[in-house]
Amino acid sequence: MPIQYSIEITGEARPLSPTKQPHDYEFPTPSNEFTFSLQVGLVARLACLTLTSYSHFEVKSGCKDSGPNSHFEGGAGCKDSVPNSHFEVLEKAEKDAEEKYKSIHVEKHLELEYDLGTLLAIDINDLDLKTLSSNQDKYLKDLARDNAQLLINKIWELPSERIDEAIVVKLPPPSFILPRENPVPKPKPISKWQKYAQEKGITKKRKSKVTWDEVLKKWVPNYGYKRAEAEKQKDWLIELPGNADPLEDQYAKKMDIKKEKVAKNEFQRLKNLAVSKNIKVPRVGITTAEKLSSEQLGKALTVAKVSTASLGKFQAKLPKEKTAKKVGALLPTVKKRKQPYVTPEQEKKGNIKILDNILNKKPKLDVEKAVNREIFREQQQRSEEKSNQPPRKGRGKKRSGDKKGKGSGKRPGTKPRGGMGARRKPGQTTGRKRR
Repeated sequence: MPIQYSIEITGEARPLSPTKQPHDYEFPTPSNEFTFSLQVGLVARLACLTLTSYSHFEVKSGCKDSGPNSHFEGGAGCKDSVPNSHFEVLEKAEKDAEEKYKSIHVEKHLELEYDLGTLLAIDINDLDLKTLSSNQDKYLKDLARDNAQLLINKIWELPSERIDEAIVVKLPPPSFILPRENPVPKPKPISKWQKYAQEKGITKKRKSKVTWDEVLKKWVPNYGYKRAEAEKQKDWLIELPGNADPLEDQYAKKMDIKKEKVAKNEFQRLKNLAVSKNIKVPRVGITTAEKLSSEQLGKALTVAKVSTASLGKFQAKLPKEKTAKKVGALLPTVKKRKQPYVTPEQEKKGNIKILDNILNKKPKLDVEKAVNREIFREQQQRSEEKSNQPPRKGRGKKRSGDKKGKGSGKRPGTKPRGGMGARRKPGQTTGRKRR
């Protein structure tokens, strides 16, 4: 814990030098008696006022006399003497702070051009090319810091006010015209409901998160999993309507109605999105595909031809036109095939066959496939055994005079045939012709 001294000082405060930091202030009222605590190792402060020059006064034992350079006189209320070493520590701390934090006063040959509306500062001074080439990184950092400090100083010169424990400065209108890369965004188009609400004067009311349920006699949330649980507790019994099917599941019917409402809302949301993107949407039905396949176009052409009053009898055909396939069910002129008459015996046999296939389900064995698979497995096993066997060593040593290559396996004394007697390949010649 640092040592504390309580000193009672009377007198006038000396005005500080203009070279001091902006957080150094002179005492507001002269000839005031006050008491402050001096803490060793820290800068002495009182009511946001900083005493920066501690060598201006000396407090001796008893605090009755003052030094020749003092501006304060020690009163009789001094509790203890303050050694000069403590003031030296404070002076050293002050010097370290001045070296660590740069001054807010920046000097420039030419004043910067400011546009406080866009927080812009333009430095028109020449660069120090010698310093820039020797230490580029440090020079640019110092230059950016000084210019930013000058811009902040200009902002603090504007009138300020305090709002909710924060100092607020209102910036002037900008004077520098800054071009935009993209056009100004257009306002978001309103939905059909928002347009209707504006016409009718309907305002949005803030809904409460819970509502009182008269059946359950408790507060139920309007959304969330607890809402679903409350619905289950509430609808544990559903009254059957008079004209409803007694075998119909009313819970499933209720869920289907809810899903339809959700799908309708989603469809309406997508329509609003399409309108905002200037996409044409049909009033009814489902949107068609952008591109149809050739098969779909052929079906549409065939159906359109037979949709006339004469059922397409007098419709001309294009050259090389083909009739679309699998459109018999769509054409009214095509007669549908009737199922052939089945005798009771044939129907009985067919039903018995179906029952046998269902009741006597046994795996069908493909003998040929099983045999081929077994043969393949054995061949693969033999090839693996051969590959794993070590190579055999020869009985005798190889002779140095053994020839390798073409004709090495022939008996001695035979002459080469020059390719005669063997079938020639296409494009192969027998050799040089004799003259």
